Formats: sequence, C-alpha cells, structure tokens
Amino acid sequence: MKAVIMSGGFGTRLRPLTCNIPKPMVPMMNKPMMQHIVDLLKRHGITDIVSTLFYQPDIITGYFGDGQKFGIRMQYRKAEADYGTAGSVRNAADFLDERFIIISGDVLTDFDLTKAIQFHEEKKAKATLVLTRATNPLAFGVVITDSGGKITRFLEKPSWGEVFSDTINTGIYIIEPEVLKLIPYQKEFDFSKNLFPAMLEQDMGLYGYIAEGYWRDVGNLNEYQEAHLDALDDGVKLQHEGTVVGSAYVGPNSVIDTAPENIQGTVLVGRNCRIGRNVRIIKSVIGNDCVIEDGAVIRNSVIWSDTKIGKGAELTSCVVAKWCTIGDHAVISDNVYISDKCLIGKEARLAPNIKLWPEKEVEDGAVLTRSLVWEDKWLKDLFTDARITGLSNIEMNPEFGAKIGAAFGGLVGKGKTILMSRDSDNVSRMMGRAIMCGLMSAGVDAGDLRAVSIPILRQELRAGKHAGGIHVRKSPFDKNLTDIIFFDHKGKDLPTSKTKSLERLFFGEDFPRAKQDDVGGVSFPERAQESYIQNFLSTLNVEAITQSKFKLVVDYSSGIASSIFPNIIGSFNAQVLSQNAYLDAKKITRTQEEVDQNVAQLSHIVTSLGYDVGFILDAGAERCLVVDENGKFIETDRLLTLVTHLFLTVYPEVKKIAVPITASAEIDLIAQHMGVEVLKTRDSHLSLMEAATKDDVKFVGGTKGGFIFTDFLFASDGMYSVAKILEMLALAGTRFGQLDKQVPRLHMQKKSVHVPWDKKGRVMRYLMKDTDHQPHRILLDGVKLILDQKASTSVLMWPDRAYPTFHVHAESADHELAEILVSQYEEKIVEWRDTRD
Repeated sequence: MKAVIMSGGFGTRLRPLTCNIPKPMVPMMNKPMMQHIVDLLKRHGITDIVSTLFYQPDIITGYFGDGQKFGIRMQYRKAEADYGTAGSVRNAADFLDERFIIISGDVLTDFDLTKAIQFHEEKKAKATLVLTRATNPLAFGVVITDSGGKITRFLEKPSWGEVFSDTINTGIYIIEPEVLKLIPYQKEFDFSKNLFPAMLEQDMGLYGYIAEGYWRDVGNLNEYQEAHLDALDDGVKLQHEGTVVGSAYVGPNSVIDTAPENIQGTVLVGRNCRIGRNVRIIKSVIGNDCVIEDGAVIRNSVIWSDTKIGKGAELTSCVVAKWCTIGDHAVISDNVYISDKCLIGKEARLAPNIKLWPEKEVEDGAVLTRSLVWEDKWLKDLFTDARITGLSNIEMNPEFGAKIGAAFGGLVGKGKTILMSRDSDNVSRMMGRAIMCGLMSAGVDAGDLRAVSIPILRQELRAGKHAGGIHVRKSPFDKNLTDIIFFDHKGKDLPTSKTKSLERLFFGEDFPRAKQDDVGGVSFPERAQESYIQNFLSTLNVEAITQSKFKLVVDYSSGIASSIFPNIIGSFNAQVLSQNAYLDAKKITRTQEEVDQNVAQLSHIVTSLGYDVGFILDAGAERCLVVDENGKFIETDRLLTLVTHLFLTVYPEVKKIAVPITASAEIDLIAQHMGVEVLKTRDSHLSLMEAATKDDVKFVGGTKGGFIFTDFLFASDGMYSVAKILEMLALAGTRFGQLDKQVPRLHMQKKSVHVPWDKKGRVMRYLMKDTDHQPHRILLDGVKLILDQKASTSVLMWPDRAYPTFHVHAESADHELAEILVSQYEEKIVEWRDTRD
C-alpha cells in the first residue's frame, strides 16, 4: 500500500511562524509536523510515499530527500497551480497504481491506520473517509453514516444552521486507484466539494470509519500551542527523542546545570543545548542548539532551535522561532509569537497577544503593547461571510485599513476601480479613507460615494462597470465595533472563494505595490443618488400611491436614509411625519430596549393622529418595521406573511417566490391557495440574495423585516420596501390592520436553550438520530419536522450562528399542540446537552 502526504499548505494563519517555512515543516516537539506523519505511516507498514508540493517545495525536498534516512521511499509531485486537494493528488496518478492512503502533512494524529484499512477492506469500499468527533465542527466537513458505516450525507465546512452532527472528516482517505479516473487532470477539483459528492450520488461505495485516538488540525497559532501541551501531557502518542532525566527528555550533547526540581511537568530539550544555573522550565519545548542563561524562567512555551534566552528572562505561554535572541531580564507574555531572527532587548517587555514578523528588533527597556503591532488581532479567520468586524480604532485602525485596502487592490488588479461607501460615523470615515490609501498604493482607483446606504452601493455596482465595492459602517449590533463589507463587481457579497484569496494576500503580505506613475486616484461619482432615485421610481406605480393620499409616520433611526428618502417620499402626495430624520452616529447602534421604545412611540403617534401606517427604517436602510393603523406592532414573522399576501394579491401572474425555512407555514397556505411555488432558503441574507437570482422569482421575503423585490434589486432595501408596501396597499385597497384580520393565522411558539459552543455538534448528532425515523424531515437550516401537513404542524430546531444557543420553533393550527411540542423538544435539547458520551 502507498501513501500521499498533502504538503502544499501556505500556513497563512500560522504567520509569522510560517513566514520562512511551509506549514508542514513547522516544528512540533522538535520535529517538522510532516515527520510525525511519516513516522505514523511507517509504524503501520506504509513506506512508499509521494508528497504533493506547492508552496516553498525546496525546504521539504531538502529535508526529506529520497526518504532513505527516515526508512521510507519518498517521491514528490509539484503542482504548477492550485488544483485543489483532489487535483493535486491526480498529478501523482503515475505513482498510485494500487490502493493508497491520503493524509495531510500538517495535522497531528495517532490514529490506528491499520484498523481503518481493515475496515476499508471489509466493506469493499472504493473510498473510506477517516472520521472523528469534534466539539466545534464548523471548520471541517460534517459526515453522517448509516449503521454499516456507509456515508449517507456530508457537507463541507458548514454554518451552525447546517451542522447535523459532530462527526467530522479528518482529511485522511483510503482510496482505490480506479477512483483517480473521476478526477480531471490539471483542473481545480476538491475531494469534499467535487469527488465525494459525485461518488455519493452514484452510490460508488463511499464509507466512513470513526477512528479512536488523537487528531488535531493545527490551523492557527492557538491550536499550535494547544497541540504542544497535548503532546507534553501524552495526549497524543508521539516518539519522543532523548534520554529521560526526571520529567524531561534531553537530547544528546545537551548540558543542564539547573537543579532537577526546577524542571516541572514534561519538558523536551533538544540536542546541543546549554541550560544555565537556576533556570526554571515548566512544561515547555526547547529546540536544538539553544542557550538558556542563568535564572531564566520558561513556562508553557515553545522555543525553536538556535535561540538564546538571556539571564533572568521570563517567557510565559509564547512561541519563539529560530535564531532569536531574548535579552537579559526581558519579559514575554501570553500569546506572543516571535518569528525568525528577532532581537528582543534587555529588560524589554512584550504585552500579551503580539506577533513579531522576521528580523524585528525591540530596543532595550522598550514596552511593546498590542496597539503597536497591527497584525496581532487576526489569529483566526479574517472574514465572517463577506464582512470583517473589529474594535473601532483599536483593531479597526488606519494601518489595518491601508493593509486590507492594498490586499483587495492586489486581488482585483491594477487599473481597476473600487467603489467606496460608508455611514456617518467618524470611525467609518477614517477607515474608508485608510482603505482608499491602500487601494491607491496597489494601483487601483477609488470611487468615493461617501455616506450612502448599502442598497445604493449595490445598485451602482450591478452594471458591472467597477471591479467591486467596500462599505464601512458602525456595527448595528455593538457600538464598539466597526464592519467592513466587501462586494463583487455585480454588487453581491464577495463569495467565500474570493475572501479566502483576500485573506491569503493579507496574511502573506505579498500584494503588489504600484510604480510611482501607476498609483491610483480618487473620484467622487456625482449621479449615484440620482440614478438610484430614477430606478427606484421607475419600478413603482407612483400614481396609485399618490391617489391614496397616505398619512404615515417614518422613523429614520438617525440613519443614512434620512439623507435621501425624504426626496423620494415627497413624490407620493402623502402626509408624512418624520421621526429621527437626521444623521447621528451615536444612535446608529440601538439596543433591543431602544428599539422597543421607538416602536411604542411610533404606535402612540399613529393612533393619536389617526394615520394609516408607521414605519421604522433601520440605520443602514436595509430593513423596516411596521405599525398598523390601530397602533399595533406587526411582528416580523407575521409581517412577512402579510407582505407576501399583498404581493401575490396585487401580482397574480407571479408563480414563484422564496422565503427562509424559518418562515411561518402561513405563507405555504397562501401560496397553495394561489397556485404559487415557494422556494425555501437558509435564514441568511446571502441565501435570500442567491434565491433572488433564480429564474421567475419576483419576491423574496425575510423574517427580520427585509424584503427583496427582484424587479428593483437582488438585495433587501428598506426604503424601497416601504414604498412598495405603500403601492401594494393602494392597489389592494386595504390597510395592515384589515389584512391582519383577514389572513389566517397559525400559532407559533418559540423557545431558546443555552447550549455551549462545544456541545452544539453533539446536540445536532442526537437530534439527527432522534428524528431519523421522521418521514418528513428537512435539513436545510437546522432540522425541521413536518408532523402534520394538514394542520400545518411543524417543529424547527437550529443552533444560533452567533451565540451559544439552540432555537426551537413549533407551529400549528392548534395553539395547545404548539406549546406541547416546543416544550417537548426544549426538554430533549437540554437532555442531549447534559448527556455524556
């Protein structure tokens, strides 16, 4: 049997440690991570190995050579481009003429590969995925197997709403050689995204083996530290080199002058080291050829080779790479990562959470704090969907803005134009200008729309004349945070493939700088608002609105709509009372209590003046809330039902709409009555936008007050929603209060259960097992059970994306049954949460 070691990783999230070496060569217990994989394969009798290379291949080939000194035979295949996981293995097809195992060179594991291979043989599988349990399955492929181990479902890197188990794909595969024929040559092709779904669809013998033992994807700096602590605690079975001296493993030719009691916990000391007098080392790894001078203290740290630690220096929970010098009495704090050839002066102090790039120098006595190092925040993924969020003027500072702007400029290419927009907050203004500086440095022009809403930016981009867009805003959820949102050339959220490329450029710092004559410029597009208003009014029946002579109240939430919507609504011949119709950056972020106060105030005004309707636009002008003519606040779930009913009544020719899986079954009843197809999506704006691009879909409604009318835009726009609702009320000759009485109502009960992050996957696994017998189960966003279609009885359960919470919604025509169901599944979730495997 042969093996493939995947060793093309960049290790961007391990920077600055990987600035000078590829990720598989990062030391783990004084050996490259890839060497531990070679040792594992060798222990299980697999010695014919090919390594797939891409990034810094010479370092890997120079270390392993032909493999002879490691007791194996090693070959190499270097890809000319990034062909994906399966595509890179396809490059080695000439070597893989028998069954082979694939394993990553940058994981840490002690799985019993022999047992996995025996399972593969017993099942006569074409491909076997080695699986394990994980407390946080989001970063991995989630897999479900039947009782015989056959894979029935899997999903690559899901969101919490899509997680249906805590059983994950470890990236270790046992494959028969004929499977290679399914992989195209020199084309991007991935195991989890392309090959395995195709095999599953064709029922080609795809199995999953749940392995016992240790497995960790060393994906970021924190994982790197945790992996070392696990290894020192014997949590993973590795071959430690050196002579046992007390609790330490000491390499050849190393001299330890400190007393034995000063070595506490498991300690690994490499070869040719000198440990001085009164040195204290607690649960740490010391690389080869290191010098630790008298009185130094090293706790829970990893020191690479050829590094000198000065007298009395103190290092705690940090990582120091090769060829560094730490001065006498210097203090290095938690989560500090120091790259190669850095010099830390005498009595210097490094505060927690700092990263130093190669060849940096900290002067004697200097105090280096987090605020002085602008690469330090992003230990994990930079993006959440198409958004980067950070602390205003701390993580979101001008240096960061310029760097991310330069990286985005490098992604889109010199000579292109990026449109910029923002809200009225001063930090947003500052960050917008910093980002534009970065764009210009990459030779990209910036078109500054200044303070406009996201829908206006999308509208300006949709023609495809620009390379992309960026909007900067104060977070609507936390006043201390700032968001940067990225858009593609059509105005849609930047897709994950692009955000990953942008992350790679950002962390790699290898984005190009333009020559002096090619530096980009700044322009101020003048007609963005005019063209927006023109398109806005051209897609409305303005005459119907004007004839109705509406009396309405609009609360602008002190947001961006107050600068443009009064001009539009002035065309409607309506009597309008405006609230909070001015820009105030301090009021952009509102608590739920403040929203409730605004609703109560709006309700009072509508009823006192006898007005037809009241609207609250959110500060970003993407969503709206509604109070009816009786002063009643319409809950957003019910609002979706009523707006859907209005739309299908006014536009009977429409035969396809889309709503999220969380929407009430009231919509299904309406659609069934009117002969309309309802597409169900995940409960996210990105999913709703994707649905809006499908053929014949004219309306997409959300459960949070966002509506998409596809004849106008592919994304939600609160201002247009208000206008379109007025148009439909006029054409239908009704008001919301009347409509609410006419449209049948189901009973929905909601509960939320606290479930810690590390137990969410387990709860989903139990939930999937518990509901496996249900004939009508929908796995779109969580688990939805249709229990009685005639009575519209259903239960939806899903883990929250942002909080350690599980939501349970039960709906039925029978109020009492809905209450029973929501309580029943609440109790089950609590039981599964507290159960020990």
